[in-house]
Amino acid sequence: MRFPGRLIAACLAVPCALAPVRTETSAASVGGTPLTSDQERGLKPKDRFRECENCPEMVVVPAGSFTMGAPNSEKDRSSAEGPQHEVTIRQPFAAGQLHVTVDQYSAFVQETGYEASSACLTFEDGKYEARAGRSWRNPGFAQEGSHPVVCVSWDNARAYVDWIAKKTGKPYRLLSEAEFEYAARGRTLPGMYPRFWFGDDEKDLCRNANGGDQKTRDSLQGVTLTIARSMAGCDDGYAYTSPSGRYTPNAFGLYDMAGNAWQWTADCGHGDYHGAPSDGRLEQYSVVPPRRLARLVRRRDRRHRFPRGQDAYVLRAFCWHQPMLWPTSQARPPPTYPVPC
Repeated sequence: MRFPGRLIAACLAVPCALAPVRTETSAASVGGTPLTSDQERGLKPKDRFRECENCPEMVVVPAGSFTMGAPNSEKDRSSAEGPQHEVTIRQPFAAGQLHVTVDQYSAFVQETGYEASSACLTFEDGKYEARAGRSWRNPGFAQEGSHPVVCVSWDNARAYVDWIAKKTGKPYRLLSEAEFEYAARGRTLPGMYPRFWFGDDEKDLCRNANGGDQKTRDSLQGVTLTIARSMAGCDDGYAYTSPSGRYTPNAFGLYDMAGNAWQWTADCGHGDYHGAPSDGRLEQYSVVPPRRLARLVRRRDRRHRFPRGQDAYVLRAFCWHQPMLWPTSQARPPPTYPVPC
């Protein structure tokens, strides 16, 4: 079996993350050393590996095809989620099992001396606002080391991925938007899918994702009545971010592919899927040489047209204070959405 590269499915960008797994690894896993060519060829779907001490745990995602986007008849669908089209992922890839965590990002900063962003667009006192002094170290709420790292720009996310690639000598990069949706859905055949990766029942939202719920509503100050009414009528256990991997994984063995924190992708944004590629390739950049296992890191990348700069990249997955109608695998922030988390 051959792979195109390593894609760390990681939540870096706005509040997003990817943390190491603390469970028993499979027989194919390698503890903290780069895989050899023979080891890569021996990998099977759902096998896990980590190629350095502070690297994210990776999961092998199988090749396959899927239907990207949402049908016109789907509840709460936006025009940005169409038209539906079939996408084929021709080669398996490795994706980060979890968000990149605070501890993992801290290891990167300590080793490199990297200066991350010192301001962040946050949701406080009932409104979104760019605030100086907010950063991954202090996003405006308490976090533990196992929580997803947030308040990280696209450039910060790219620097982290490049660091992992340099440490391991392997082609780590961020996921394309199509790769992200494929990984989030956990399906290898095109067709009609449930709204959420776990089914259609909104009553199951709080058991499967961390988003805007009753605990969030009761914990935030200055929340308007409109925002309060958009919160789910259940309790997912966390007012803000939760530890990475807290909820049920999808069929590919990936956690938090919806909820907890927005995730950066590698693509530039477009307003809808007219003219979108059918092979899942990156539309912004590619650092993955052919016939090598891709390590894909989950990051943000929007397909809407924005001013030049980092805001032109696509975000996926939604975050801890977003209305719980957002955790559909195909959900995209609307063109006017500000990008916080």
